[in-house]
Amino acid sequence: MSAKPIEGRMTARADGETTVFLIGMRINKFRAPRSWWPVARAMPRMLKELSRDKGSGLIGARILLGGPRLVYVVQYWSSKEKLLAYASAPDQEHRPAWAAFNRRLRAGRGKVGFWHETYVVPAGSYESVYINMPEFGLGEATGVAPVGSRGERAADRLAS
Repeated sequence: MSAKPIEGRMTARADGETTVFLIGMRINKFRAPRSWWPVARAMPRMLKELSRDKGSGLIGARILLGGPRLVYVVQYWSSKEKLLAYASAPDQEHRPAWAAFNRRLRAGRGKVGFWHETYVVPAGSYESVYINMPEFGLGEATGVAPVGSRGERAADRLAS
């Protein structure tokens, strides 16, 4: 994220359908790092791999903390097809990390929790506004433009 706020009201430049993927883990037992530490280490490797491949479909991601137990990632993808292709690619970081995680999950007996949610958002079904903010969220992934270029009101931006 750019450290310098952009003055005024901005909106994301996103056009077309957007896929939003949320993924995270919850540390249920801090004293069991063998169960959760490999999971925590795998995600940055996958994000680095995806960011190096401009054709991967990942257009932006942010790792967030939800308190001491919860770590999650908000990802923006150009399509659900590219997200699913990455998830199933045998020659990418995800498949071996997923297999290892499943082994640890079974052996760990509840020491770490995992979740993900996927949203396919059709064009015209999302809008954004960032006021005196650095590029953030979808705006960080796609770039920003003055709000007026897409409509002054949220209803206007949702209609475009």
